[in-house]
Amino acid sequence: MPFMKGKAPIRRTLNYLEKGRIVFKPKVKILAINYNTNHPPSKGTQQFVFWHLPQVQYKNPSVQCVTFKNMTPSPFIQVFLDGDEKVLVDTDSRSKDEILEHVNLIFGKTEKTLRDEAIAQEKKDNPANFGPTAARECMCEITGQVPCPAFKPLPRHMRGKYQTKLKEEGMDAVYEDVKQ
Repeated sequence: MPFMKGKAPIRRTLNYLEKGRIVFKPKVKILAINYNTNHPPSKGTQQFVFWHLPQVQYKNPSVQCVTFKNMTPSPFIQVFLDGDEKVLVDTDSRSKDEILEHVNLIFGKTEKTLRDEAIAQEKKDNPANFGPTAARECMCEITGQVPCPAFKPLPRHMRGKYQTKLKEEGMDAVYEDVKQ
């Protein structure tokens, strides 16, 4: 498989991308990461980009993520918010996990918020669902459908007993029912 080649191919699997922990608040619009290659204080930021940035991009498709290499004397993350606000996060000499926790603490949604959103998304009612937990108890409540047999009997040709009787007796039974 071609997607399993290269450095750390696990990063390209859907299972790995879904395990990302950072889900940004709606006010976050752009994430800009600045670091230097072959620079010891930038090592954690470089590893953050390598390991966690794909997960961040997968979990936050509406957030633009930009990386700048070898353009700054010290590593930092700049986050652009709604209303032309900018927030700088110093990542100098921090590990990838420390950066992840710090960014999640400041810009990420809390666990409680994520749980509440997941529950709200599960409860989305599909209009095609019927039953005691759905919006409609029975299919007969929709206009244009056959009325409920509990309130109005079905026509004979729609009943299973009638269809069975036709098969057993042949077409003669149809004429007898029409005459009655």
